[in-house]
Amino acid sequence: AAVSEPAQKCCTENIQPFLTSILEELMGPVSSGFAEVRSLFDKEVNEIIQDFQKTNDITKLKENVDQLMNLPFNSVKMEPCYLKVNLLQDLLQDLKSRFKVYHIDFVIQRTQNFMQELMENAVYTFEQLFSPSRQADSAKVATTIEKVKLRVLK
Repeated sequence: AAVSEPAQKCCTENIQPFLTSILEELMGPVSSGFAEVRSLFDKEVNEIIQDFQKTNDITKLKENVDQLMNLPFNSVKMEPCYLKVNLLQDLLQDLKSRFKVYHIDFVIQRTQNFMQELMENAVYTFEQLFSPSRQADSAKVATTIEKVKLRVLK
């Protein structure tokens, strides 16, 4: 009871007025990181479509989809996504001094983990939606892949 009122006053005066601007600042790098995940998924599926249109090879298509399933664990391809979030390092340094925010690396790591999880969900959903269509007429496969991609991105 003795601590509640001063703590409430401190939060109301020293933290709450800044929360909106802090969230806006932090959301820039986070949003661009997630946009990069979306862009990477889109690019990789487009490459699968283009490759299939050139070769019309169902076996190669299966290999490419299997490679897509490993995309979340491909650190080289995911690196540009993770780098977007590293900008949080500078933003959080300012918060650390002003608001005693600690464990900056943890915040960045968790955000990157969520990005990887999002990619895992995207490729899994893609594979689940596309899997029944693999035996379809090869003329329709590229269109089907595009439809599935758009559904996943939605």
